[in-house]
Amino acid sequence: MLWRLMTSSDLLKVSMIGNGIHVNFFEDPGIFAERYALYPRGCYVLESVNGIQGYIVSHPWYFKKPPALNTLLQSIPQSAETFYIHDVALLAVARGRGYASQIVLRLIEHAQGAGFPNMSLITVNNTRNFWQKHGFRLVEDLSLAAKLQTYENDAHFMVRNL
Repeated sequence: MLWRLMTSSDLLKVSMIGNGIHVNFFEDPGIFAERYALYPRGCYVLESVNGIQGYIVSHPWYFKKPPALNTLLQSIPQSAETFYIHDVALLAVARGRGYASQIVLRLIEHAQGAGFPNMSLITVNNTRNFWQKHGFRLVEDLSLAAKLQTYENDAHFMVRNL
């Protein structure tokens, strides 16, 4: 399995994987399509001989203002303050084999090279430990509480300084 840049022909499969794994966080296929169109350099798929086994979607954004679930961005802000990881999902066959770490390290290099001061994300599905192993730390901020509740009770905003 290898990570490669996403193409528009991957979007249907990406949407199917995302909504199959994140069943409580449905996003319309148009969300994936828009993020890919706005920032294709932040969108990758994990491909094997059997097809796409996972993906990651990321883009520049405002710090401590994560986009709401299932909401179009309209544009990438010129004054982006963070490199935001919107979503990562791997099918069971690809989990626990280091593939998520590979793409996170690639995105860290990209964000550093692009001059972002940090990376941020909302962690769900009990993945906080994974992100902490990659240098992300929890950010406790009451202004984020309402947004985090739209995900799940155990959702956390995390940041990694670059």
